[in-house]
Amino acid sequence: MVAPRPDPDQNRQVLTLGVIVLGVTDVDRATAFWQEALGYTVRTDGYGGWSVVLMPPDSVGTGIALQRSRSPVERHPRLHLDLHVTCAADQASEAKRLIGLGATEVDWDSYPEDPDFVVLADPDGNPFCIVDLSHG
Repeated sequence: MVAPRPDPDQNRQVLTLGVIVLGVTDVDRATAFWQEALGYTVRTDGYGGWSVVLMPPDSVGTGIALQRSRSPVERHPRLHLDLHVTCAADQASEAKRLIGLGATEVDWDSYPEDPDFVVLADPDGNPFCIVDLSHG
């Protein structure tokens, strides 16, 4: 007997993406980096019990929760952040700005032939991408 398939519309109005949680070793350093990188503000109401929750200034969009972690950073994580820009010049200037804030360039071994993204790591070593949305 085959199990019935769940109704794909069942949870569409119920579930929303709350926050993205990043494991970090230095919460203060991570807070300063991501706050400056994204222009997010610190939520001060103890939401979720996280060490720190950063939210977009207008509170529209997904927040980032920072959680103290002792586990090692994965070289090729299954989940990472993609930060979007709308042109190659912005991609280059944002990469330079984030490196100035403490990010590092990642020697990524999985770039395609003509990548639309660059890989950096936050000060804790968590890889993230800056994606040029104008790239063909």
